[in-house]
Amino acid sequence: MKRFSTTLVRTSLAALLAAGVVLASAPGVSAEAGFSFQVTAFKQAVAERLDADEDVAAFYRMRSFEPIWTGPSDEDRARRAALFDALSMAGDHGLPERRYDASALMAQMAAAKTGRERGEVEMALTALYLKFAHDIQSGAIDGTTVDPGIKRKPPRHPSGELLSRLITEDPVAVMRSLAPTTAEYTRLMRAKLQLEHRMAHGGWGPVVPTQGLRPGDGGPNVVALRNRLIAMGYLKSSLSGTYDQDMEAAVRVFQEDHGIEPDGVVGPTTMREINTGPEERLKSIIVAMERERWLNRPEGRGKRHVLVNLVDFHAQIIDDDKLTFETRSVIGHQALDRRTPEFSDTMDHMVINPSWFVPRSIIVKEYLPLLRNNPGAVGHLQIVDSRGQVVGRGRSFAGYSGNSFPFSMRQPPGPGNALGSVKFMFPNKYNIYLHDTPSQHLFSQSVRTFSHGCIRLDDPHDFAYALLARQTDDPEGYFQRILRSGAETRVNLEQPIPVHLIYRTAFTQAKGQVNYRGDVYNRDQLIWQALANAGVVLRTGRS
Repeated sequence: MKRFSTTLVRTSLAALLAAGVVLASAPGVSAEAGFSFQVTAFKQAVAERLDADEDVAAFYRMRSFEPIWTGPSDEDRARRAALFDALSMAGDHGLPERRYDASALMAQMAAAKTGRERGEVEMALTALYLKFAHDIQSGAIDGTTVDPGIKRKPPRHPSGELLSRLITEDPVAVMRSLAPTTAEYTRLMRAKLQLEHRMAHGGWGPVVPTQGLRPGDGGPNVVALRNRLIAMGYLKSSLSGTYDQDMEAAVRVFQEDHGIEPDGVVGPTTMREINTGPEERLKSIIVAMERERWLNRPEGRGKRHVLVNLVDFHAQIIDDDKLTFETRSVIGHQALDRRTPEFSDTMDHMVINPSWFVPRSIIVKEYLPLLRNNPGAVGHLQIVDSRGQVVGRGRSFAGYSGNSFPFSMRQPPGPGNALGSVKFMFPNKYNIYLHDTPSQHLFSQSVRTFSHGCIRLDDPHDFAYALLARQTDDPEGYFQRILRSGAETRVNLEQPIPVHLIYRTAFTQAKGQVNYRGDVYNRDQLIWQALANAGVVLRTGRS
C-alpha cells in the first residue's frame, strides 16, 4: 500500500481533529503514524468489499479509495444528512422501510473507532444508498419474477453514475431526483398520502348494506350511500335522505372513474366498487407507483408514444405528455395462455389489407382437432406447406398430432379477416400487435377480455390516420386508396413510435379523482403480495 507524505498526514489529521474526530493510536505510536495506519486500514476495508459491483469498484479505484460518506469534510456530512433524510421518506413512496435500516447504520457509525471500522461504515453507507436509489428509481421488486405475463425488466441505472452524481451535484438535489419525475408518479404519491390521512381519520365510513339503489329511492341505505360518497369526495356535504339529482350526478362521475357505464344507477357492479375499502384502494395505488418506477427509463417514453393500459381497455396516442387520440380496445382472455403480456417496443409499420397467419398455438389447440374429423373444416383458412403452396383439402389430416402437423394456416385479406382491414406492428418475440377486428359488438362490453393476446382496436382507421398524419398531408385519402385496392400493403412509419403495454388498476388524471380498474389477470394482487413480503406496509394511522 502506498504511504502518504508527512505533509498530507498532518493536513488530514488536522482536518479530522477540527471535525471533532479522535482516532486512537497504538501505545508508543505517534499520532501521525497512527493516522497513517488508520487510513491504510480504512482503504483496505473498502477494497475488500468491492467484489460485488464492478461499477462501485471502478468508482472507488478512481478516487484512490477516498471516502465520500465518512470523511471529515462538510461535503461528506452533507451527503450523510441527505441520505438519511431521503430514507426517512421511503414509506411515502410505498417502499419497504425495513430494507433501509438507518438506525442500525447510525449505531454502527457511532461505534466506529478504527480505520477498518470506518471503512466498513463507508461501504455500508454506499450499499444502503445504492439499494435505496435503485429501488426508488426502478422498483423494489422485479415483476418478471412475480408473473410470467410481466416482461418488463427494471431499468437499473449504473451504480457508478449514481455515486458520481453525489460528487458533482448537490446531494439533496440528487436524492430528490431519484424517484420518477412524471406527473403520474407525483399524482399517485399525493393520492397515497391523502388516502392515508383519510384512513387515519375514519376512512370512508360504513359500507352501504344493499345490492342496488336508483334515483328517487330514499331511506337509511340512501343515507349510507350519501355519507360514503361525501367521504370519498364525490358529493358535497348534504342532509338529503333521497337519491336526488346531485347524488345521481355524483354516481355517474364515480362510475366513469371506475370504468363502469355511467347510467347514474347503483347496480351490483357499482355497489361493489363503492363498498371496496380504502385499504384495497391504497394497495392499488402503491402497486401503481411500483409499476411507474418500472417505466422510469433513462430515454423516457418518447415525445410521441402509444400507451395501452390493458385493464382500462383503451389505446392512446400521447404527444408531449398530452392525450391526442384514444380508442377502445379488447385484450387477451383471462386464460393463462391467452393473456396479453406487458412490455415496451417500437412500432415501425402497419399492414393494410393484412393476411392473418394463424399462431401455431391456435392451430394445434383449436383447428387441428377439427381438421382431423373433417378436412374441409375452417374453410375460410388456407393450409400452407413449407414452400408457401396452398395444400388441397382432398386429403386426411387424421394422422397428425400437434407435433407432427407440418403445415401453417393463413387467412387471406378480406372483409371477414380476423385482423380486419389493418394491423399495426411493433415486432416482438411475443407476436403481439394492434389490429382491426370484424367483431365490433365486443366493444360495447365494459370488461373486454376476448382475444388470444393481441389488442383489437375499436377505431383502427382513425388510429391509422393519426399515425400517418406526420408523414402525409392527406392521411385518410392515402389510407383509403390502399384499402380500396385490396392488396396487402406494408406502410412504414417514417418516425417509429414507442409502444408501452402497461397494466394499471389505479391511475390518475390531471383533474378529478384517482381512477380504478379491475385486476382482470390477478397480477396486481401478486405484486402487492411480493411488495408486502419485501416489507411494504399499509400506513393506516391505526394501532
